[in-house]
Amino acid sequence: MTTVNRRSMLKATAATGAVLAAPAILRASDALASSGTVNVFAWGDYVQDNIKEAFEKATGITMNLSTYGSNDEAENKLRAAGGKGFDVVFPSVDTGPNYYKDNLLAEIDENKLEVNRVIPSIYRASISLGATNRGKRYLVPCDWGTEAITWNNEVLPIESAALSYGDLWREDLVGKVAVRQKSVLVSLAIYLDATGEVKSDRAMDLYKSADECKRVFEAVTDWAIKHKKNIGAFWNNATEATAAFTDAGCVIGQTWDTTGLLLNRDNSPKWQYSMPKEGGLAWLDTMAIPSGAENVEQAYAFINFMLSPETGGMFANNTGYNSAAVGAENFLNEAQKKGFAMAYPTQEAIDNLWWWPAQTDFFASLRSEYSEKLTNA
Repeated sequence: MTTVNRRSMLKATAATGAVLAAPAILRASDALASSGTVNVFAWGDYVQDNIKEAFEKATGITMNLSTYGSNDEAENKLRAAGGKGFDVVFPSVDTGPNYYKDNLLAEIDENKLEVNRVIPSIYRASISLGATNRGKRYLVPCDWGTEAITWNNEVLPIESAALSYGDLWREDLVGKVAVRQKSVLVSLAIYLDATGEVKSDRAMDLYKSADECKRVFEAVTDWAIKHKKNIGAFWNNATEATAAFTDAGCVIGQTWDTTGLLLNRDNSPKWQYSMPKEGGLAWLDTMAIPSGAENVEQAYAFINFMLSPETGGMFANNTGYNSAAVGAENFLNEAQKKGFAMAYPTQEAIDNLWWWPAQTDFFASLRSEYSEKLTNA
């Protein structure tokens, strides 16, 4: 993947903590979308009140918002409804094949999409990560972020340059580690490949074939089970991840970026978030129009709104994630810029990211199988 380097874009930025003015996003051709309703199905923290209010004010469109906490939940609900019931959904780019096989998404009409609002390198790179199918685009980049390590720096004074996935499995951390089953097995594959214990081509053998995928998952799951005493909490959404540290007594864990960044900002600076030396797991979330969408013009109005620089900045300030909108960096507040510098303290931290590839049927099913094995061990 072409390196996504927002550090080079964080220049001449204007700090703002104020409520942003609603961006003027409608073109003459959007006239049909300047009224009516759009049904949005999004991650729980994506479309917060300030974005909803700004969108409705800018467009005259009423938004009906439903939320979910995992990709599986979004896929299953849309699949059960045959692609109907929603006008916009936010799939992670690597899950695209799960939607394509059941024809759950509509092809993106780039004449209606403000393509120039997406950071060009991300738009291009999304093709190899799962945003297209048989030469047609179905997913539009919205935001990106990472899953790496959150830790209590007062209890575990670790320098970010020395941070490792191996720190999760130290013998002195029994019951103190928070992880998500589905991703900790992948980070373990990366870590054990780096140490030479389980060779996996930096976890890419998980995608090579069903036999290779099973070989790697079997080895890393057995390793995780032997060290399971360290796990104090499993998490599957942002709320559970935060609670692992604030309520369950965990002092270190593998989490999404928003968990560590918001703990640092809203709870205490003792909480740190950064990339391990083996490389943080990087994800790209997208916007898509379900095949059964009824309010298509309004859906494009919403997607274009989310990609305006003002909304991109608002989104990043709300969530701690990184917007894929060109110019969003001009609307970041100081806390967001500080958080980005903490998460990615060097250019190498960005260059070394491990981007989730497009899922295969065997990867998805085997990951679920071995995640259950770890959970129930």
